[in-house]
Amino acid sequence: MLKEIKQGILFTMVTMVLLGGGYNVALWAIGHVAFASQAEGSLIRRADGTIVGSRLIAQKFTRAEYFRPRPSAVDYNAASTGGSNYGPSNPDHLKMVHERIDTVMREEGVAARAIPSEMVTASGAGVDPHIPPAVAELQAARVANRRSVDVNRVRELIAAHTEAPTFAFLGRARVNVLELNLDLDATFGAPPPMPTSETSRN
Repeated sequence: MLKEIKQGILFTMVTMVLLGGGYNVALWAIGHVAFASQAEGSLIRRADGTIVGSRLIAQKFTRAEYFRPRPSAVDYNAASTGGSNYGPSNPDHLKMVHERIDTVMREEGVAARAIPSEMVTASGAGVDPHIPPAVAELQAARVANRRSVDVNRVRELIAAHTEAPTFAFLGRARVNVLELNLDLDATFGAPPPMPTSETSRN
């Protein structure tokens, strides 16, 4: 009887150490050695080491000098990710989509039929960091015009930041908006501060 109790206690202690501590420490160590960037949140840093964001989380860009991500139902709040939960026929949803279409038509100078759905509908998480290359291309002329640079140079940056589908067949080609916008500033210089309290990133 006493022997079985000792064995039970020993087994409990060993499994607690292995599964409650050792397993977690091993995974943490493997993650930080083999996948250091991902383990730290895929953070993007400036040359001086300051963090400007994560390549996994979209940021809000309002200035015309920058590419814009997909609309967000949570205003790009990474602490409160989610969609709007509106159905495709919901009147509030349709109103927002029509308003976004009007804005894109006015700012990008294109017809409604040329606007990809990703420019006027929110992503499921609300913080999708990527846009399709077609969405970036639609914004290229506006960005180039506001920065007074050749649109072909902007398109070269889009091409440089276009990621192929994962394993060549999962998902679609995509462009990371934050990384593209940071490269815009690195290549052409950051635009001057706005005269109001509005900033390029929120």
